Amino acid sequence: MTDTAEFPPDDDPGRDGGPAGWLTPEDLAAARAQLPLVYVDAVPVRVDESGDVVAVGLLLRATPLGSMTRALVTGRVLYHERVRDALLRHIEKDLGPVALPQVPASPQPFTIAEYFPTPGITPFHDPRQHAISLAYVVPVAGDCRPQHNALDLAWLTPEEACSDTVQAEMVNGQGTLVRQAMAHVGRLD
Repeated sequence: MTDTAEFPPDDDPGRDGGPAGWLTPEDLAAARAQLPLVYVDAVPVRVDESGDVVAVGLLLRATPLGSMTRALVTGRVLYHERVRDALLRHIEKDLGPVALPQVPASPQPFTIAEYFPTPGITPFHDPRQHAISLAYVVPVAGDCRPQHNALDLAWLTPEEACSDTVQAEMVNGQGTLVRQAMAHVGRLD
């Protein structure tokens, strides 16, 4: 799971000068220590004219320790924010304003991932917190360009995205989500 800066630019200031719905760094640390936070994970895909998934978009990110990892679009759901709006916001943040995501009016997750600060409870791990993430396969039709802290965006076939090589480049269970997503859309045996 990745987080953006705690106070991104916005015209609707909330407490302490940050946008409405954002916590101060201190408040976020306190919340993370006491309760699960809600996130969304998006597996961006390209589909053909019949709706079959033909490519999976994976971001390339640098970790704080300098290693490179493949990642999904992910982020927190803000207070008073609809899940659909959170998906759209994070897709725009990571893939750009003209990604043209095709998110239905009432999106349904293909799975729910439970991230724990203790490794091994589930395949999903986030050392900072206990987080519940609603995971979605999201077709994107527009021009996608890595944004924010993403260094690159690679479009891989479903088979490549599920390969052991690519899975080894993903951390904290996101590779498991890619495999679950491809099984959900019928692209993994």
